[in-house]
Amino acid sequence: MVKMVEKVMEAMKYPDRIRNIAICAHIDHGKTTFSDNLLAGAGMMSEDLAGKACVMDFHEDEQERGITIDSASVSMVHEFKDTPYLINLIDTPGHVDFGGDVTRAMRAVDGAIVLCCASEGVMPQTETVLRQALKERVKPILFINKVDRLIKELQLTPEMMQERFVKIIKHVNKLIMQIAEKGYGEKWQVNVQDGSVCFGSAFHNWGLSIPYMKANNVTFKEIIEAYENDTWKELRDKAPIHKVMLNAVIEHLPDPVVAQNYRIPKLWHGDLESLDGKSLQKCDPLGKMYFVITKTTVDPQAGEISTGRLFSGTIKKGMQAHLNMAKTDARIQQVFVMNGAKREIIDNVPCGNIVAIGGIKSAPGETITETPSEPFEKISHIFEPVITKAIEAKNPADLPKLIETLKIISKEDPSIKIEINDKTGEQLMHGMGELHLEVIENRIVKEKGVDIKTSPPIVVYRETITKPSTDQAEGKSPNKHNKLYFRVEPLEVEISEAIKKGEIPEMRLKKKNTEVFSKFAELGYDTKISKKIIEVFNGNILVDETRGIVYLHEIVELIMDMFENVMNAGPLAREPCMGVKVKLLDCKLHEDTIHRGPAQIYPAVREGIRGAMSLATPILFEPVQTLRFEAPSEYMGEISKLISNKRGQLLDMTQEGDSVTVLGKMPVGEMFGLSNDLRSGTGGRGSSSLVDQNFERMPTEIQQKVVNQIRERKGLKKEESSS
Repeated sequence: MVKMVEKVMEAMKYPDRIRNIAICAHIDHGKTTFSDNLLAGAGMMSEDLAGKACVMDFHEDEQERGITIDSASVSMVHEFKDTPYLINLIDTPGHVDFGGDVTRAMRAVDGAIVLCCASEGVMPQTETVLRQALKERVKPILFINKVDRLIKELQLTPEMMQERFVKIIKHVNKLIMQIAEKGYGEKWQVNVQDGSVCFGSAFHNWGLSIPYMKANNVTFKEIIEAYENDTWKELRDKAPIHKVMLNAVIEHLPDPVVAQNYRIPKLWHGDLESLDGKSLQKCDPLGKMYFVITKTTVDPQAGEISTGRLFSGTIKKGMQAHLNMAKTDARIQQVFVMNGAKREIIDNVPCGNIVAIGGIKSAPGETITETPSEPFEKISHIFEPVITKAIEAKNPADLPKLIETLKIISKEDPSIKIEINDKTGEQLMHGMGELHLEVIENRIVKEKGVDIKTSPPIVVYRETITKPSTDQAEGKSPNKHNKLYFRVEPLEVEISEAIKKGEIPEMRLKKKNTEVFSKFAELGYDTKISKKIIEVFNGNILVDETRGIVYLHEIVELIMDMFENVMNAGPLAREPCMGVKVKLLDCKLHEDTIHRGPAQIYPAVREGIRGAMSLATPILFEPVQTLRFEAPSEYMGEISKLISNKRGQLLDMTQEGDSVTVLGKMPVGEMFGLSNDLRSGTGGRGSSSLVDQNFERMPTEIQQKVVNQIRERKGLKKEESSS
């Protein structure tokens, strides 16, 4: 292993020979088996264990369930045309509940290998991972896996297999065209001829691409014959999957210098013409250090280990660092190269690499630099947490340990939101789905050793408004010396969509964010109005329409703090808000600083915004998921009955051969126990996967009942609805 570390350190010095890649796919399409093969090819594990060891699934629960839950990274060296290349690889989860890990991994990489099962084709999660990659300007290539199943199980002719490949490639290219930003969809199409599409079997350790077949004189006919004659074990020597795939990675995926040139303008909103901007775009090892954390793990011996991407400068052991979001200073105590669950200590690393550091207490999404600087755009996830459980320690003496454990968990997995309700003393855990929360509960008990009990799952709703507020609302400070006036109105659909797609970043805006203002203008805002927008937060915006208020600049940060606070807990039931435009119209401020501190301004802003929302007919939106069900066709009636029983809506039904695919839309609140109902309704032969998730207006007849239930649960007065 020492020799391997030396090789890695040597290769790190040449940015044009580095490839930062992620492996992503729908659940069970073979990612972890595939990563094992790449590791075996690089001499980092036994070839006979590849596909069985699942080296990248090193958590006990991952091995028990047979799925990847955490992304894991590894650095390895691959020789191509007699030149050593460094491949920094991240294996990501496929289950939608752990999609947050995929999004964070995409910040660290420049290219992605999208795996697709040859027999199942493009599945909902394949589309989601493509969306996650393209959102971060990560270039994809395609690997069609499990080709052995087409030959052995389905016994397809070469012509039929070709038809199937063409169908998958067309589907993937169509998605790339639809999802990618203008100019990238055409440029990043994958095709068989140039080798950006490969196919093979990760389980049987072989892979092929047209360039490899031509260069090594291998034909597809030989592959079919090997299965007919039961000599397929020889294929891994004839067409080793790691060689074929890593050659394709080096040929088709960009090095950090090329990638950062077009990725930095998208991910970093600082001045591109400044020294920092140029250093980031050039990936300059002599520039200022910019390190973005994409994963945090807590090691009982070594403390917090933060893995991430170094975009600029060189990171050294003992270096002084500044955390730009936490606004604190720290020291980097150690620098590591990652190797799955193991770490190798090294002294320094130049930019363009994925590395880990120790000694920093932080969280994914943090930008670490030497001195205070413009941070990278926050990492935004495609799906939001929609299910909550209250959690408490069985033994009251374990409460401090539980709170500490929950803090660690929310660092290790930021898709889990932990909230401690001061009024009720509840600890709340918000997650992506039932499985997500179940896995976290198991880890708290098994790995952290805390006995817990949890409540039945609770759904997280959204609050919004239906019309502009009828009048302006006044917020008064407790000392009555400061008054702020607000109005609210529903946010335009085009703006909401642009924020959701990531075209408008969620951030506090400054005068220099001209690109964001011009995006608002492009979507129909008057230029003067767009320049008055001071914050975009969780799909809501804050506009400063005041004129000539002398002390406003001193309290503007406090106004934004409380705007965020109300958008996280609206007037109806203290649920998060969406699609709200808040306008600050006027304010009367005391001239003495001491009379307009946080203790005075916070309550005034909170009261003003909640008051304005109460005048705009606030309503609840509930989370709704679109699911794709697959089952033998005789269960068609059972599935449609299941959907209608859960207040759902049948969207589409297609029958192919003797199996049926059903698309249905259901409120998350009705979906608890869905997987058990599906299993019993289809004799265990039905499966479902998430296609999309959004929020829709809740039926009026159950609105008030749900609001009352939430208020009661949160310990709020029933009639109180705007304070």
